[in-house]
Parts: sequence; C-alpha cells; structure tokens
Amino acid sequence: MPVIEYKCPSCGSGMVFDSATGALSCPSCGRKDNIEQIADPLKRPVFSEDEVKEYHCESCGAIIVTEPETSATTCSFCGSAVVLSDRLSGSLAPVAVIPFSISKEEAAAAFKKWCRKGLLTPKGFMNANRIKGITGMYVPFYLYDLDNDVEVQGQGTKVRVYTSGDYEVTETDYFDFYRKIQLDYVKLPVDASAKMNDQLMDKLEPFPYQELKDFKTPYLAGYMAEKYSYTDEELVPRAKEKIEPYINSFISSTVAEYTTVSYTDKQIDTEVKRADYVLLPVWMVYYDYDKAEYTFAMNGQTGKVVGKPPISKAKVAAWFSGISAVAFLSLKIVSWMMGGGFL
Repeated sequence: MPVIEYKCPSCGSGMVFDSATGALSCPSCGRKDNIEQIADPLKRPVFSEDEVKEYHCESCGAIIVTEPETSATTCSFCGSAVVLSDRLSGSLAPVAVIPFSISKEEAAAAFKKWCRKGLLTPKGFMNANRIKGITGMYVPFYLYDLDNDVEVQGQGTKVRVYTSGDYEVTETDYFDFYRKIQLDYVKLPVDASAKMNDQLMDKLEPFPYQELKDFKTPYLAGYMAEKYSYTDEELVPRAKEKIEPYINSFISSTVAEYTTVSYTDKQIDTEVKRADYVLLPVWMVYYDYDKAEYTFAMNGQTGKVVGKPPISKAKVAAWFSGISAVAFLSLKIVSWMMGGGFL
C-alpha cells in the first residue's frame, strides 16, 4: 500500500513539517522547502474501506501497523514520518488544514506554566515533571455553515409596582408576541473522531480559521493524523445541539422588555449550507501523577490548554477555611461598627 515519505533532496534524511517556519524541514542538514511548491502526491485510485491493507516503511522496510483511523504516523522501528496516502484521498481527503504553529518543546513549556497556575492542584503536580508523552495530532473536524429560520410565539408580561395612598399596587399587563428570526452560523466546528472526547475538543475553541490552508500532505509529516469516524450527515444532530444555546439566548434577547416570558410555540428549521472536512492541530499531553494518568489537550495554534488536573483536598480545605475566616472577620467588623465594639 502507498506510503508517502518526504526525503531530503540534499542529504536523504526524512523531512518533517516545521511549525516555526511553516516549511517542510530537514532536521539533519537544515534544508527547508516551501510546501505550496510541493506537488500533491494524492492523484491515485481510492481503495475500498474493506480491503486488507499492509503498509511498509520506505526507509527501513518494516511493516507499519496502525489503527484504521490513522492517516499519518511514524515508523515504530526507524522513526520516519509517514503519511498513509489512501486514507487521505478521494472522499477521505480533507478540504483544508490549520498547521501547527506551536512546537513540541513550546507545548511542553506552556503546559508546565499552565500547571503552575493551578491554585488547588497538589504541590507536586505543579512541578509538571511527570509528562509521559506529548503527541501532536491533526484531529478531523467538520466546519458547518448553518442557516436557521426561527419562529417563536408566546406571552409576555410587564409588571409595574407603585404606591397609591396607603396601598402598594402591582399592575400586570399581558402581551402576545411573535418573532421571526434568521440566524446564520459560519464555520461551526464539530470533531469527527470517535476517539476524541467531545467536551475536551469543544473547550479548545476557537481555532484561528484565517490560518486555514488548502490541504497538502507535507503539513502532516512528523505528526499523527486521524481520518473521520463519522460523516458530516451523521454529525448534523450534534451541530444543532451546539448552536441551540446560542439560538435560545438570541431569542431571549428579543423579548427582554418583558418581566416574564412563556413560549407557546418555538420552531427552529436548520439547513446545512456547507460542511467542510478539515484537520485541526491538537497537542495531546499525557501526565502521570500519584498512580493515575491525566489527559490534557492544547490548541496547536493558540496554546489554549484544557483538561481536569487533580485537586488537593488539603488546599480545598484551606481555601474554604480562608473564606470562612474572611467572612467571620467581616461579620466582626460590621458588628463593631453597628454596636460600637466587638461582640
């Protein structure tokens, strides 16, 4: 089966994508090639998904064993960066890619800095010296353009409270309302990998979509890459689920003049105008602490880190004790001000 490796024309070493320069770089001799000037090697037949495939490293000849979703990896014997071309061609070919702009070393340093900001994490964890592995991975996403026609009907109230003589009067007026709204969302990201945690991927947003490049395989050299597990049609329900809170928030803003609101009918008609298959850069950080493994993710363009670190019970107790002490001191001060002395 076809395996793409980028050999340095100058010294023959394997070349990888350099996040600092955006070029295909040779670690041995320092040669750098402009990716936009490299011919696309994916003009080849598409193989059946059910066909048995065997890949061989072109550098050492070893058999490359991967999971079905993997489309770029490294040879476990010689370390060469390889791209599995048949998993990136035809219907499996991404439209675009956002290349990494953060190197592995920068990712490790940023993660350690992030750990030290954890006010409630155990002291040993903040040293961030237990990183088991950092993997640069291109995660498959769909970017949806969605048009939403929204119609809402309901009843709102306006409440006015005033004093008349010795009485406090509450006056309530009732209004029927109707709203017709057009809401369009552009480049809504939904991750298409069954392996990746959806909540973790959602928290990595936003990605800088102005950095999207037309897909070329050299961007993947030296990184892991996954192909999609779900089609764009299968993920439409999740796309609708993601925009629902924003639609409801906008609807609420159109009836903000009312004191209370009740809806009698709400219709949301969503049309998918476009769904582009793209690869987005994510650093996966695997961290070992106190006999447990923690997984974190970092946006490979912005450096944003997400994940749940361990919590120190002692620090939490101290924090609550501090809050209680401050509250008690405030109560003492208020009592002294009111009574002329401490109680």
